[in-house]
Amino acid sequence: MKEKLKQAFLSHADGHVKKHVANVEVLLNNPIGIAQHGDILTEVEKELEEVAKYEDLINVMNKYF
Repeated sequence: MKEKLKQAFLSHADGHVKKHVANVEVLLNNPIGIAQHGDILTEVEKELEEVAKYEDLINVMNKYF
C-alpha cells in the first residue's frame, strides 16, 4: 500500500511539472497568443515556481520515503 501511494503521489507531482513546463513553452513560443498577460516574464516566473515546487516535493519524497 505504501508503495502504491508513493507512486501515485510521484505521478501526480510529475504531471504538474509537465503541465507547468508546457505552459512555459507556450509563453515563450507564442506570447502574443496570451493577450490577458501583459507581463510575460512574470507569468513565466510563476510557472517556473510551480515547477520548482513540485520538483522539490518529488525530491523530498524520494529522499525520505
